[in-house]
Amino acid sequence: MSMSGKLNIIKLSVGSDNIEMLKQWQEERRSQLDIKHSLHITRMWPKREAELLNGGSIYWVIKGAIQCRQKMIGFDEIIGADGIRRCGFKLDPELTPTTKALRRPFQGWRYLKLEDCPSDLSASRESDDDLPEEMQQSLARLGVL
Repeated sequence: MSMSGKLNIIKLSVGSDNIEMLKQWQEERRSQLDIKHSLHITRMWPKREAELLNGGSIYWVIKGAIQCRQKMIGFDEIIGADGIRRCGFKLDPELTPTTKALRRPFQGWRYLKLEDCPSDLSASRESDDDLPEEMQQSLARLGVL
């Protein structure tokens, strides 16, 4: 992919049971830090920064499936109390629900190619009742959900 292309990131949302929990946690964090964007701090700085900032998003894995995404808007250098340089992913505060896509657990974050991204959930489906988790996983394995 060329340096002018678009690229995304995939990341586990550890401790979140659903999109609403992730949203609430991020709102609390923005309030504590007195910032307008969401911020996720990670150890590794992405080498493909230009591609991520060319319309890329972070896709959140919640309970074993990608469930939403957030647009990436920048990066901040953050030096921790331990003196270690970290990367702050600056994210648009809006969480966009996606169709669910199963993912195995992994550590850290990974690049996610455009062709591997689930589509955004249409506005008409956002208010759908959640199916039981086991059924959602079975449908996702079949490529239906």
